[in-house]
Parts: sequence; structure tokens; C-alpha cells
Amino acid sequence: MSLDTIISSALVKPDHTTCGLVLMGGGARTAYQVGVLRQVALLLTRLGHRPTDFPFQVLAGTSAGAINAAYLASAATQGLQAFEQLADFWWQLRSPAVYEFTLPPWATWAGRASRWLAAWRLSRSAKMRGALLDNTPLVDTLHRAISLQGIEDALQARAIQALAVTASSYSSGVHWTFCHSLKDDAANGWDRPGKRAESQPITIEHLMASSAIPFIFPATPLWVDGACEQFGDGSMRNISPLSPAIHLGARKLLVVGVAQPQRAGLSPGTPGAGLRHPTMGGIAGHAMASVFHDTLQADVEQAQRVTRTLMQLPREVAAHLPYSPVQVLCIQPSQSLDMLAQRHLHELPAATRHALEVFGKLQGGGAALASYLLFEPGFVHALAALGAQDVLAREAELMAFFAPPETEPTVAQTPPALDFAVP
Repeated sequence: MSLDTIISSALVKPDHTTCGLVLMGGGARTAYQVGVLRQVALLLTRLGHRPTDFPFQVLAGTSAGAINAAYLASAATQGLQAFEQLADFWWQLRSPAVYEFTLPPWATWAGRASRWLAAWRLSRSAKMRGALLDNTPLVDTLHRAISLQGIEDALQARAIQALAVTASSYSSGVHWTFCHSLKDDAANGWDRPGKRAESQPITIEHLMASSAIPFIFPATPLWVDGACEQFGDGSMRNISPLSPAIHLGARKLLVVGVAQPQRAGLSPGTPGAGLRHPTMGGIAGHAMASVFHDTLQADVEQAQRVTRTLMQLPREVAAHLPYSPVQVLCIQPSQSLDMLAQRHLHELPAATRHALEVFGKLQGGGAALASYLLFEPGFVHALAALGAQDVLAREAELMAFFAPPETEPTVAQTPPALDFAVP
């Protein structure tokens, strides 16, 4: 988050209680956000939050996080129930509802021949679409799951103030944020080096563009500045993931990412680790982690650092500065998602599993690549359970974050952990 972001947004003079939710991307890994948000809803209930009120006024999402944000926006008039509806969406999700990759039945048990056939199919798909997999099924899934009219209804009812979705243009290299608010006008846009934003009603095409994982899913065309450009995953070139929500007036940000404390793979203490070459799958997993995660922590730390500096200034001095403090609380997985994915690799559709084996073993670093495509019940529920667990571990911070101004949160008793058993 640049100082320019803070200055520009401070000039809007928003309500300092405006709360924003920033959801980062990561393919199937973003099921982690379901567990976080369901457990947060329980904490809000204990704080006396009305179940009929939606707790976030500004929603900003990137990649699969944009899908979660748009889903919540479409259900925001249902208050806290929106989080349960998002969970129901994920519980019913399966890989064939997201992407398509098929092999003849005999190829799934033909050993080396199946890998050669999978490689040929991947090569053919890459030539035809510029991507390894066909995500056409996701278009139908999102049309059935997300009500675009519901987003408009939530804005009209003042359940939310704005929804922002980011995507990266392959055509121009510019990182775009598309903002949908009750009054879609030029005031919601901005133009910075490498970053632009404009007001547009969010559509399924915006969500497809934002979630088009590079190399994995094909680009999606969108119209900007009167021209059609090809867009890919919004996590690419995203150097300031907090800025859209801040530009739109949020002064309290709950950020939910899907980075991890440690990746699964060769560790320095493993005999022979220094001599073993990484597989293509391991390299791809490392590249994906860089695309999706590496900028978030730096942006959060800068926002917190600037806010601490502002809070230490004399009140009369701070009042004359064009800055506005931002309260940020970031939640990310406390355990390795690669290790978690390894335990659920058997759930992958056989064709997808054979396709991924083309890039090397699915153990170690190779599991990282598979984890972005594992939209299967066991992995989804395990991620959600981890999200709920991480919220419980930081309960005091969250209670303070959501507590009404000038009141001390009281913790009556630890809420029960949600049940994430596979139905």
C-alpha cells in the first residue's frame, strides 16, 4: 500500500467505522476462507451483532477470492447467513464444475501410455486456448450460484457499499480493479503507474478473468477504455492488494489470504536434498505461490507501520495531515497447505491426476500445484476446518477488531468449533 493510496483515500473523508473484507486468491485453497468467515460469524454473534446485518461494507476480491467476495455481495441482504450460503456453495463444488480435462477410460490405467496421452492432450489444449485446462464449466457454475441482481439489491438496500474485483491485462500489462457501487461513476476510479480502476457492474466475465490462473486457465476478454483486452488472474502484478478497499472507503480491513508458513518439499535437513532437482510440478507450485502470496504480507505490514506512526503523532498535528489510519487484521493458514493437499491427492479426478503427473511426482513440491485444482470435498472441508481453528486461536484479536468503538470486548466463553465433516 503506497502513501499515495493513503493520501488519495483520506481525501474522501469516509466513515472511520467502515469495515472492509479483502479476500486473496489461490484456486481451491480459498476454501480456507469459508472456515474463517463462518467462525467469524459466531464471534460476531457473541458481540451482539444483529444476524440480519452484513458486517462488511466494502468487499474486495482477487482470483478465487473475487468469486467468494462476489458470492457474499450477492447474498449480503441475508446478513450473517451469507457465510453459511457460501459454505453450501463450496460443499457442493467438485472439480468437473470448475474445469474439464478428459482421457479415454482405458487411459486411466494404462501406466506410461496414459501419461503420454495426458501430455498430448495438455499440449493440444495449450495450443488451442493458451492454457492447460478448459474452465468453461466454471462459467455455468458461477451463473447458477451468483446472483448479479443480488449484488445490485445489496447495494440498493445499503447492505454493502461497494464490490471490487481485480484482474491483470495480458494486453497492456496494467493491473485493473473493477468497482461496483450504488453510484458507478468516475469518482471510484484511479490511475496510477501500472494500476488502474474504473466503475463497472461486476459480471461473471469479470470473475472468470480475475480467476484465470496463468498457464492453467485461459484468458478472458474484457472491455476497458473502449477497447477489448485479454485478462488473467488478478494476483499477477498485484503489488498493493489492500489499496482497492482503502480507495473505496474502508478504514478497518479484515484480510484473509491463503499463504502458508512452510511449503512441503525438500528441506535443508533432508539427506540428498541439495542434490535433487525439483520437478516441473515443484517449480510450477513455487511459481504459483509467488503469484498468489508474496505481496500480501508486505502490504499489510506497511499499512500497519504507517498507521502506528500516525497514531503516535500529536492529535493536533495528525489532524492537518492528508493521511488516514487504517486498522488491518490479516489471517492466513497456520499450517502448510501443501502438506494438507498431499493427504487428499487421491481425491483428484483420475484424468487430472495423470495430467499433473506429466510435470513430475505429485509428492513434495508437486502437491503444491495440485492443491490449486483440488476442488474435492475432503480437501475443501479440511481447509475450512483449518480456517475455523485459526480464528479460534486469534479470538482475542478478532473480538477487539469487531468490538464497537470505545468499548472493551468481553469474552464470555470460547465458541464451539464448527463441524466440517464431509457430508
